[in-house]
Amino acid sequence: MTKKRLLIVAHAPSENTRKLAQAVLKGAEHEDIEAVEAVWRPPLETQPDDLLAADGVILGTTENLGYMSGALKDFFDRCYYPVLEQKQGLPCALYVRAGHDGTGTLQAIRTIVTGLRWQWVQEPLLFKGDWQDDFLAQAEELGLYMSAGLDADIF
Repeated sequence: MTKKRLLIVAHAPSENTRKLAQAVLKGAEHEDIEAVEAVWRPPLETQPDDLLAADGVILGTTENLGYMSGALKDFFDRCYYPVLEQKQGLPCALYVRAGHDGTGTLQAIRTIVTGLRWQWVQEPLLFKGDWQDDFLAQAEELGLYMSAGLDADIF
């Protein structure tokens, strides 16, 4: 059986943002999911070939000055055109760790994803304000949801 590949492209510069990325990965690797391989790559290490091999992608970023992280922006700058034609319709999801309201970050990423013609599988998760331990459960659920959807051929 050929496994589907779920790519998690998450910027994680702090302990809490690493915990979020790890929670998404944990959910995606749930023991009941058999036909999906999940992999987490930092944006600066992610290459167009990683996206070309993916059957779904979860993006994770911090809110930096009302925008996405520079690392995620760099990822989009390098990967946009090399994958544009081949990955239209790619199932995607997003979470943002926002110290403020996250609206600028969401708008910027939505604009790029629209240009790529990727398909949102759910509304982006916005983890805003002070850290809450519940963020981890939501992140894990996001990974599980995306992985289960790929496993069941829903996405």
